[in-house]
Amino acid sequence: MPQDSLLVAALGDIHGRFHRVEAWLDALEEARGRRVDLVLAVGDVEAFRRADDHKRKAAKRAMPAEFAEYADGLRRVKRPLYFIGGNNEDFEALHDLPDGGELAPDVHYLGRAGLREVRGLRVAYLSGIHAPRFIDQPLKRPTTLDTAKQAGYFRAAEVEQVAALQDVDLLLVHEWPRGIVQKAREERLAPERPLPSPWIGNPVTRKLVDVVHPRWVLCGHSHKPFAVSLEAQGRTQSRVACLDQAAKPDTAVFWLEFEGREAQRAGWGVSGAVAWQVGQRWGLHTLPPLVDADNGDGPGSASPNDNATA
Repeated sequence: MPQDSLLVAALGDIHGRFHRVEAWLDALEEARGRRVDLVLAVGDVEAFRRADDHKRKAAKRAMPAEFAEYADGLRRVKRPLYFIGGNNEDFEALHDLPDGGELAPDVHYLGRAGLREVRGLRVAYLSGIHAPRFIDQPLKRPTTLDTAKQAGYFRAAEVEQVAALQDVDLLLVHEWPRGIVQKAREERLAPERPLPSPWIGNPVTRKLVDVVHPRWVLCGHSHKPFAVSLEAQGRTQSRVACLDQAAKPDTAVFWLEFEGREAQRAGWGVSGAVAWQVGQRWGLHTLPPLVDADNGDGPGSASPNDNATA
């Protein structure tokens, strides 16, 4: 591998399951025969110290909350982890870190919106999901269940901050860009694969992609894998990869191998198999074979329509 080669692993919604994703990354390293240099998580990490924390949604409290061991120094992640906020987080702990911070050794919250250069890559990010009623309202300190829920919605100023960015290698968002399913329908991509609702995602995130033109877009939230390319005439092509929740590795783990700032190859899961190489088309055909659609493992599973409607 060239000296400046970089293996980046992305994780779908972890929902507190830190132990299993660490094991998955071990397996990916063994399969690729190299270290994972950087891990990116697309929200709903749930870095809570206790599973029954009252700030967690009731349906989530049966899910693990393994972060305490990392925060208390009993365990340490093996690779640097950078994450954005989803709509299920410990917002009380994150509120005073709007520009990000380290929550445990090598566990970094990127912040609510902005750009971070990580290992030579320009990583833009927007935490949260779209709630039209709250997008122009001020962000309140999350001291109640209601204000904690509202903290999971992005605000107009944060969107504008990201929209002003240029030359972005990776854009991390929690909720899908609206219209990517419809594009796959129109292009009759992978007709044998049942597609999600064309209304999945939000128009604000889609407009960001169309304005910023990031080379890659990574998202989660809807607990389904998806892949599509978006292009604007004469502008950079944006390859979108939507990740499943951390129930099974095949669709919850996505990796990219970079040389410099250019992705050379990519794959799903931990087998190390290459699904895409530079110069090839990106789309649904890169996804792993279909598996049982009910891949949730308990109350942590969410409906694809679990969007905010205040």
